[in-house]
Amino acid sequence: MKTLNIAIVGRPNVGKSTIFNRIAGQRISIVEDVPGVTRDRVYAQGEWLSRKLRLIDTGGIEFNDEPFVEQIRLQAEIAVEEADLIIMMTSVVDGVTETDEMIARLLQKSDKPVLLAVNKVDNPELQAEIYDFYRLGLNDPFPISGAHGLGIGDLLAEIYRLFPLEDEDSEDEETISFALIGRPNVGKSSLVNAILGENRVIVSDIAGTTRDAVDTYFSYNERSFKIIDTAGIRRKGRVSESTEKYSVMRSMSAIEQASVVLLVLNAEEGIRDQDKTVAGYAHEAGKGIIILVNKWEALKKDSHTMKEFEDNIRAQFQFLSYAPILFVSAKSKQRLDKIPDLIIQVHENFNRRIQSSLLNQVLADAIRINPAPSDKGKKLRVYYMTQVSVGPPTFVVMVNDTDLMHFSYERFLANQIRQAFDFSGTPLHIISRNRR
Repeated sequence: MKTLNIAIVGRPNVGKSTIFNRIAGQRISIVEDVPGVTRDRVYAQGEWLSRKLRLIDTGGIEFNDEPFVEQIRLQAEIAVEEADLIIMMTSVVDGVTETDEMIARLLQKSDKPVLLAVNKVDNPELQAEIYDFYRLGLNDPFPISGAHGLGIGDLLAEIYRLFPLEDEDSEDEETISFALIGRPNVGKSSLVNAILGENRVIVSDIAGTTRDAVDTYFSYNERSFKIIDTAGIRRKGRVSESTEKYSVMRSMSAIEQASVVLLVLNAEEGIRDQDKTVAGYAHEAGKGIIILVNKWEALKKDSHTMKEFEDNIRAQFQFLSYAPILFVSAKSKQRLDKIPDLIIQVHENFNRRIQSSLLNQVLADAIRINPAPSDKGKKLRVYYMTQVSVGPPTFVVMVNDTDLMHFSYERFLANQIRQAFDFSGTPLHIISRNRR
């Protein structure tokens, strides 16, 4: 089904993110009464009357020399290029500003349909104030209230009129969703840009630049991907701004949405405690995991450097023993071409299903190698094993008494499964159950 791309643009603090979240039906963009909170393009899926929408929220466009303004304006311009339709947001409280007029002229040059939305019309008395917005030259303004949801239906109805449902066709390819996670400034945004071959998100050397999780779609070898560049996860105790707190929460949400998570480490800085905390989020969520060591070009290396770094990772991330490690460089593009194939492999392993007959052959061999343990004269009896789910692969082992199944023996069985089948990159869950 063909998806309609809609960009929401305007100057800062006119309510773009509020409208974005209203249409998407969930809180995706950060909403806070502080100008400039949304810096990057943010993508989300929405739907209205069976019409699928892909919404693009943007940073507020300004025309001054404040930090990030030039990059924010560039991001908005790219969003306009990607869009089938543009919603220009203004505010009835502020009236028509000089910046509004400059943005309107910019959008008129785009040759894209533009709908003018006048936000914050929260009561009937403010309706008369919208007529001043006709001078922007963008046809009839739509009075709306993002805070109360007023007028959103009329705006969506106009979108539906401009792009009828019959224009849609079918999407049939499975999309592999993966998220980049890591503490701030390890190079996640640079990796996104390098993988995509374009400046998709703002990159700078200021820690915490990326506040929004930016969903981006691309194809590789006839496979469809959705890449989620999460906001840098910080220690919860060090997060002071409510905006940053929400960024952490949404990073956790991005992990939940992904089937594969790319844990990004900084080769220059080495492994930090916070890296382990971030990795723990993904491991506890049961996601497929790949470890990317970024900025590898910055290290002085000899023939032992890579092996020593890998050994250090294995020692400090013992709970991620199943995760493949790839040494990459967003700057020099080193080994970036290996990332999509590795994601496909881990995704397939994450969803791999093994026949019960094969599993029980592995189980019988495992018991011969290492007989089931005993406790206080009572011996554990393992009867059979079956796989009950994927994503991650989960196995139930039927036994005579679950109290006799020590976690070390569960780990042994998981290792035997890994030796028999390719489950690299994905955790395995072993659940013991009493046979009735």
